[in-house]
Amino acid sequence: MGEGELQKAEGRLQNGGGTAEVRLDSWVFPVIIEAMKKEVLRFLLFVCVVVFVASWLPQVFAGLSPAEISARLADGKALLVDVREAGEWKEGVAEPAKLLSLSDLKGARAQWTPFLNKVGGRELILVCRSGNRSGIAAKILKSEGYNAVNGGSYFSWKKAGYPVRIPD
Repeated sequence: MGEGELQKAEGRLQNGGGTAEVRLDSWVFPVIIEAMKKEVLRFLLFVCVVVFVASWLPQVFAGLSPAEISARLADGKALLVDVREAGEWKEGVAEPAKLLSLSDLKGARAQWTPFLNKVGGRELILVCRSGNRSGIAAKILKSEGYNAVNGGSYFSWKKAGYPVRIPD
């Protein structure tokens, strides 16, 4: 129903002109259907975002247990790398960890390049504060052909009682 028709119907009702014949199917239902379409599209977008995030998070935050890391390091086929920033290392680092920041990996690679040249085929187990940055570093290194895995959080290593040190 157009706006003009609606005003005429209101006028007839106000002036005691009897009943106003209003065709709801030509005005109300299309509006409801349009509103429903918008809500359905919003819901589908929300579902897509949730599915994407749910598939992405385990890859970023999933880490190895401290026992798994220790076992892999013991046979000499893996190296542990703490990718936190230098200021964070003063909280402590895993005893066997190499200290190479994610920012250097993403940037100039002043420390990463010499390290990667010596890695050979060994697995790189990366840790950080929460497992987020180590997951990002693992993804970068994997894309370059290195055998890299997210080791998760340094604090899991510490809490499990494995050896830690305070770097100079």
